[in-house]
Amino acid sequence: MKYIDEFRDGRLAAGLARAIAREAAPGRDYAFMEFCGGHTHAIARYAVTDLLPPTVRMIHGPGCPVCVLPIGRIDMAIRLALARPDVIVCTYGDCLRVPASGSLSLLKARARGADVRMVYSPADALALAAREPAREVVFFAIGFETTTPPTALVLRAAAAQRLDNFSVLCNHVLTPAAIAAILESPEVRDLGTVPLDGFVGPAHVSTVIGSRPYERFAAAHRKPVVIAGFEPLDVIQAIRMLIRQVNDGRAEVENEFTRAVTRDGNRKAQALVADTFEARPSFEWRGLGAVADSALRIRPAFARWDAERKFALDDRPVPDHKACACGAILRGVRTPTDCKLFATACTPETPMGACMVSSEGACAAHYTYGRFRAAAQRTD
Repeated sequence: MKYIDEFRDGRLAAGLARAIAREAAPGRDYAFMEFCGGHTHAIARYAVTDLLPPTVRMIHGPGCPVCVLPIGRIDMAIRLALARPDVIVCTYGDCLRVPASGSLSLLKARARGADVRMVYSPADALALAAREPAREVVFFAIGFETTTPPTALVLRAAAAQRLDNFSVLCNHVLTPAAIAAILESPEVRDLGTVPLDGFVGPAHVSTVIGSRPYERFAAAHRKPVVIAGFEPLDVIQAIRMLIRQVNDGRAEVENEFTRAVTRDGNRKAQALVADTFEARPSFEWRGLGAVADSALRIRPAFARWDAERKFALDDRPVPDHKACACGAILRGVRTPTDCKLFATACTPETPMGACMVSSEGACAAHYTYGRFRAAAQRTD
């Protein structure tokens, strides 16, 4: 299959691993953060870390939109769904099982009588509003820059069709702001961070925003960024490129994923988002706290389709479960196996934190692909 099989070739992977072993400087440790949860799963699924020398360490980042969403935002949707029988709350499947306050989740709220439904796209929620004119349909929107343009499209379609029974509860967040918070935020440093030598930049996000937005991080913080695809050879090659930059004393933005990412990205999608959304002054991230200009809200021109305005919803911050290490895992300070709940009280069937629920969560990756069992066997 074009662009799949050739990026999963075991012989090429072994060759790249040998090249990394040769090029890694003796006596020097490397610490790279893969920002995106898709890369975390690729690394776990294909055992990429087993191919790397022990001096090269991969650190999981906060690049999972379900994981970084704070409990208070999920509570907001649950309160609306339980208080208003005329409201149908629609969202993606991952969001349904994320633990919220009071041992609830959107799925458990549905068991209590709330009308909560899974959809595959924002367009599904819009179509439901057209079919159910007597009901209020609220789409719980979530995601990084990749999923923001489809939400913008349904908002504009709702306005064009005058579907006043449709609205969006917007939780779209921005990748560059999160990277900046990890590198320069005093608040995040107070929570605890880990020294980093560079970043494996996200793939899907970068198809939208391009590679240009990462350039200021590389210049200001002397941290190289290599944008990589999601196949194992993509990731291994990106790690090799990062090692070369560190060895050369360079801090640049390089693009391994040239088959999909350009410097300027998708300008049409960027314009659509800019015309529909504006930056929030501040937004809370699980694990990072409040981060300035790190999320989007719906512009006043589309206020009639903004669920926060329409239903006068208030955001009430809620602390995470005390025993759950999800916040520290998202900052890279801890690994899933450092959490005492991991693979005991917290499993995909009984998740205690968002990192175990999401298909892009680090805990789900470690559990699904047995990385914790492999680590335990090496220790025995």
